[in-house]
Amino acid sequence: MIEIDGSYGEGGGQVLRSSLSLAAITGQPIRIENIRAKREKPGLAAQHLTAVRAAATICQAQLRGDALGSMTLEFIPSGTAQAGQYTFDVTEARQGGSAGTVNLVLQTILLPLALATGDSQVTLRGGTHIAHSPPFTYIEQVYLAVLAQMGLKAQAKLNAWGWYPRGGGEVALRVSGGTTLIGLTLLERGSLQQVRGLAAVTELPSHIPQRMAMRAENLLQQANLKAHVQQLREQGIGPGAGVFLTADYEHSRAGFSAIGRLGVPAEQVAQMACEELLDFHETGAPVDVHLADQLLLPTALATDASQYRVAEISLHLTTNAWVIEKFGLAKITIDEDEKLVTIAP
Repeated sequence: MIEIDGSYGEGGGQVLRSSLSLAAITGQPIRIENIRAKREKPGLAAQHLTAVRAAATICQAQLRGDALGSMTLEFIPSGTAQAGQYTFDVTEARQGGSAGTVNLVLQTILLPLALATGDSQVTLRGGTHIAHSPPFTYIEQVYLAVLAQMGLKAQAKLNAWGWYPRGGGEVALRVSGGTTLIGLTLLERGSLQQVRGLAAVTELPSHIPQRMAMRAENLLQQANLKAHVQQLREQGIGPGAGVFLTADYEHSRAGFSAIGRLGVPAEQVAQMACEELLDFHETGAPVDVHLADQLLLPTALATDASQYRVAEISLHLTTNAWVIEKFGLAKITIDEDEKLVTIAP
């Protein structure tokens, strides 16, 4: 059994998710202690518990410690992941429901299902656009798009928006199995082709997406970046707002977002997302800080070596590298000076 200390490095949910994915792919039993030890509320929250149960379902794993707040988990797969039709609902993990993000559940099961034999259809319910986690728009526009370059075939469709605190969102995921992942080289991003965005709201007046879109387009224009931000007013079970920007470069793409909250003007929400994009654009790097650690797992499972240059070496990145090396699948080298990540499977 592989023993993993969940308090290592950034000590958050990343250790858990990567460990679950790798256990489902390799069939290796794992024991994780000190789960999310460095978080304000340590242990398994609703979305983590859903990810645990989702990973267990696809590889028929035995579980010990799968409860809200649990800081220790044993996960013993009966084999590797199996393709199929699945539904996973974060709201069921906690009495009274939860807006826990479905996107981290998606990231936990995506690679195991892509490497399994046969195609899968997955329905995910819960939060889709939640602060402090990748929004669905990022998963769709950036994460899945870059993984497609490596040979992964998956489509994700947003059926309903889910914001904090109500949740109620739904994502439909289709994954083609039998994938052979090829290595990825992203050292230069090339010139910026376009910036496209969404200024989206549910159950809020139409002037809010208008103001967010106008502010975002004006700020990016002032920085000499051509941008088109679409205004979207959707139905939902509760109010929510956000700005989601995707920067398309010649060889890569990056994503940035800001979620609205009570007392924060629409213009300020747009400004937060734009500042994040402009800071990244300054770096000249092809891979944004979030994608940097999200690419480690697929590149570790590829048939050949990968190398990419990142905007920032985060604690998420170094922690994820440590987890992956625990399974003996790849040698990961991180050059802090050159901001270069090399993965030799």
